[in-house]
Amino acid sequence: MSDKATQMKTQFVSDTGLKEIDTWIAKYPKSERQSAVMRGLMVIQEEHGYLTSELMTDLANYLEMPPIAVFEVASFYSMYESKPIGRNLINVCTNISCKLRGSAEIVNHLEKKLNITLGETTKDNKFTLRQIECLGACVNAPMMQINKDYHENLENKKIDEILENYK
Repeated sequence: MSDKATQMKTQFVSDTGLKEIDTWIAKYPKSERQSAVMRGLMVIQEEHGYLTSELMTDLANYLEMPPIAVFEVASFYSMYESKPIGRNLINVCTNISCKLRGSAEIVNHLEKKLNITLGETTKDNKFTLRQIECLGACVNAPMMQINKDYHENLENKKIDEILENYK
């Protein structure tokens, strides 16, 4: 680990996170270390829950790239969070395949069950509810994603059972 890495590690990421970012940096030519920006953002988000401008600036400095370039990547992709979200992020697919198979009813059920609307987080910070354009599992619509887990062929009873597995 370089002196620069040692100096910065306590500012924005753990030792483990820094090793992962360094692993990604090593996959590219030295002049292209900024190519690790997407994985770097994900590592930081996994550790902190969301990305602040300070964390993104620290990553930019570590990758030796302009902070605006990091901000551009983070704001372009929907997988990066710029504000706190619940411990469990629920994305309900509302694309045409899921919509034709009942995704609107799924959203309504989740809103009532969680006592929130799309874009909101429960008071206990357990869930954030969002709609997403497509999750790529149209054959088993309607479906939702909770964190990294896909749940397909949904109906209200199944949703209630699924939610019990998330703390």
